[in-house]
Amino acid sequence: MMQSKKIAVTGGIGSGKTQFCAIVRDLGYPVFSCDEISDNLWKDKGYLTGLAALFPACAEEGTPRKELIAKLVFSDKEALKKLNAYSHPRIMDELLRKMEGEKVSFAEVPLLFEGGYEKLFDAVLIVTREEDARIRAVAARDGLSAEEVKARMRAQGPYPKEDEGKFVLVKNDGSKEELFAAARDALKKLGL
Repeated sequence: MMQSKKIAVTGGIGSGKTQFCAIVRDLGYPVFSCDEISDNLWKDKGYLTGLAALFPACAEEGTPRKELIAKLVFSDKEALKKLNAYSHPRIMDELLRKMEGEKVSFAEVPLLFEGGYEKLFDAVLIVTREEDARIRAVAARDGLSAEEVKARMRAQGPYPKEDEGKFVLVKNDGSKEELFAAARDALKKLGL
C-alpha cells in the first residue's frame, strides 16, 4: 500500500483558506474541501432527515433550513455542539475516503482544531489574516453584519500562534502574489 501524506489547511473564517487551496491546486496537488462535502450532504435525504429531527424548530415541512440552523448554532453553544457531533464525523469520513490513494493531498478543514481532527493529518497549514480584514471579507462575501461575523469567529479557534511541530503558519495579510509566495514557502517547509 502506498504511503500517503495528508495535509490539512485550516484557519479562522475569512482567513483565505480557499484562496490558499486554489494556489495549491494550481501547483498541481489534489485538494479536497470539507465545505464541498458539507454542501453535498445537504442533498442527501437521510442526512436532512437527521438534521430535521435534531433541529425541528429550524425545519419547514420536515426540511431543515440552513439559514435557520446557522442563526441558532451561532447564538447557542449547545446547539453548535449538537450540530458538530452530527455533521463532522460524516464530513471527515468522506474527506478521508476521498484522500485515500493520493501520494500527497491537501484538505481544507475549517474546524480542524475544534473537532480534534489535527491528529488525522501529517501536517497542518494554518492560514492567518488580520481580524478586521477577515471581518470585512466575510461580511462582503456572505452578506453578514460585522457582529454576525464576530459570532462565527468566536465559535472557532484558538489556533497555534507560531510554527511548531507539524503546524506551519501561512500569513495572508498582503496581495495575491504575496499569498502565492507564502504558499511556496509553506510547501518548501513540508519538503514539497
